[in-house]
Amino acid sequence: MVAPLIITPPQPRLLETPLFFNMDKSLLQQQVLERLAVDLAQVEQAARAAHETATHEENIAENKYDTLGLEAAYLASGQARRAEAIRQAMVNWRQFRPRPFDASKGVQLGALVCLVDAEDTQQFLFLGPDGGSMKLLCAAQLVQVISSEAPLGRALLGKCEGDEVAIQVAAKRQQFEVLRVF
Repeated sequence: MVAPLIITPPQPRLLETPLFFNMDKSLLQQQVLERLAVDLAQVEQAARAAHETATHEENIAENKYDTLGLEAAYLASGQARRAEAIRQAMVNWRQFRPRPFDASKGVQLGALVCLVDAEDTQQFLFLGPDGGSMKLLCAAQLVQVISSEAPLGRALLGKCEGDEVAIQVAAKRQQFEVLRVF
């Protein structure tokens, strides 16, 4: 006897974790600021060390091939620029006020988004100001913080739940569905 063929209609995708609903955008913002503060302290320490190396009396160039002091000065300058970029990112993140999702506008700065790819792998994103690209743990869920200037961030702007988003990364095209937005 042959078993009858039962066809079930496709079910809408559901979040596998209800923790997404408990994520607090202000907590994510605070975590970004804390991480930026740690990064700033490290960069400032590296800039001080490079400056000390560049100005130390033992590193005075004795001939045109003796470039340790010059190289350290370039490094100190680069570290100082990086420190200033982090300070500016911190200012942007302190002024940032994430708002609740407005479906009439679609994804905007401050949105917390769950994407799913063709293999049903979910990815959680928090769209914030520049300078905060990092991964954070919130409500036992890994959240990637991206800016609206990142390729995926730009592609998400204005999208709503159920919309598809595609980006080209090198030779590979990546495609996602917007599963949830908060």
